Amino acid sequence: MDWTHEDALRRQGYRRIAGIDEVGRGSLAGPVVAAAVILGRSRRLEGVRDSKLLSERGRRREFAEVALGAVAYGFGVVDAATVDRINVLEATRSAMRSAVEALSEPPDALLIDALELPEIPLPQRALVHGDRRSLSIAAASILAKVFRDEMMKEFDSFYPAYRFARNKGYGTADHCRALRASGPSPLHRLTFRRVLLTPHAREGF
Repeated sequence: MDWTHEDALRRQGYRRIAGIDEVGRGSLAGPVVAAAVILGRSRRLEGVRDSKLLSERGRRREFAEVALGAVAYGFGVVDAATVDRINVLEATRSAMRSAVEALSEPPDALLIDALELPEIPLPQRALVHGDRRSLSIAAASILAKVFRDEMMKEFDSFYPAYRFARNKGYGTADHCRALRASGPSPLHRLTFRRVLLTPHAREGF
């Protein structure tokens, strides 16, 4: 994990380079969350890597490091009902755009995990597996993951049957058993196959 892609943009004259990533795209319940972050080039962030490669404790530690060392960071959240209405890919793009708009310092270039944001008129690079190739995107993945995990822990207190604090809305065995027993909650994505095939509808919640 290094500054290769950021430095390539800096050589072209860009200085405020935002890394962008999302989490929750494959979840059965809960929002899609994106984060955008502009890092200071001089900041040492040796523990930052793709959030999926870190333990929960490690992610929380690096969240603090990134937040303290960032020039700016912001989040975008798109709820399950909107995911159902516009589809998960467009929801992801929407969350990413909102995260960029939430930055307190406007970026002049973007590094994005896998996607492009054509509505944002800035130079941008879509990097496949960007969270393992760009320090800025990896930092964004940590911010987004911790932010969303905390949301799902809060939701768990309202809908304890689904164990959102444990599974974060993903399709684990215990989550799917709860879906079959109780049907979907208002946080579930009704257009997702494993939710759509449950024997209950959303009515009554």
